[in-house]
Amino acid sequence: MTLSTPFTAFRIHNDAAGYRSGIESIVLDALNPGEVVVKTAYSSVNYKDALAGTGEGKILRRFPLVGGIDVAGHVVASTDPAFKEGDAVLVTGCGLSETRDGGYAEYARLEARWVIPLPSGLTLRESMILGTAGFTAALALFRMCENRQTPDLGPLAVTGATGGVGSLAVDIFSKAGFEVHAISGKPENAGYLTAIGARKVLPRDALATTRPMETARFGGGLDNVGGPMLASLLAQTVPYGNVATAGLAASADLATTVMPFIIRGVSLLGVASAGTARDIRDTVWQRLASDWKPAHLDTICTRETTLEGLPEVFRTMLAGGSFGRTLVRMG
Repeated sequence: MTLSTPFTAFRIHNDAAGYRSGIESIVLDALNPGEVVVKTAYSSVNYKDALAGTGEGKILRRFPLVGGIDVAGHVVASTDPAFKEGDAVLVTGCGLSETRDGGYAEYARLEARWVIPLPSGLTLRESMILGTAGFTAALALFRMCENRQTPDLGPLAVTGATGGVGSLAVDIFSKAGFEVHAISGKPENAGYLTAIGARKVLPRDALATTRPMETARFGGGLDNVGGPMLASLLAQTVPYGNVATAGLAASADLATTVMPFIIRGVSLLGVASAGTARDIRDTVWQRLASDWKPAHLDTICTRETTLEGLPEVFRTMLAGGSFGRTLVRMG
């Protein structure tokens, strides 16, 4: 691989010609500077990728950029002694497809400080079925456990359970010993959710209350939806349970009161996976490769595509048709 060797990338532009994205031929020098050059094996599709690739959300802070907030592959060159040619590595978040070129290309040039050696116990393919979605779900559990969440507090609710983060949360939480109640508006997928670890599958109206406090029925949970469902989950969480918030698929608004917090001691924990500190990032990936490794990754990976298939995947995801995880395969 030389600086002038062309390769394929899915690139996003926003200029006088408008907002657009698609496959281009570029060279390494077109990418942001970085110490580690990786030949990409896999990436994935997250909701954030769909927003970035279509312009439906203000994700990118500079243009043009290669899309894709996840990447995994093998090192082909490194000026950092921590990495050598042939090393299997991954990066999720850390500015990819926001301020830096991302993983939707045959090669990626990355900052060494964010490159994670592939943990023993994961393949490159598995690492990208997980990707940002799995890391987010595991980071939520990490934060809850840091705040004394235990299975004895009761079941963990997961909203948006058939999506990428939700599906992986169901699997990860159950693998970690928690009873999981999946909240979904797609009853036809109840069998899928129980197959990946949900003890119960509840309809959305389980979180339809508008009262500030309800009978406590959940030990806590992970919300990917926002809005009234998050408020209702807080109102139904047991004393000193934790609710992690990681998404806003329905709404960024949160109309609630302080009552769950000051009467039951409930904690609302934010999960911002993209900027997670390196030491925590390393710890979470080690857990994902060992005792928290999902048992049903092949089931959760419901689709594989190439760079050419990305626009259609984006459209499906933004139309509410997201189901499980989509893996992006290079070559």
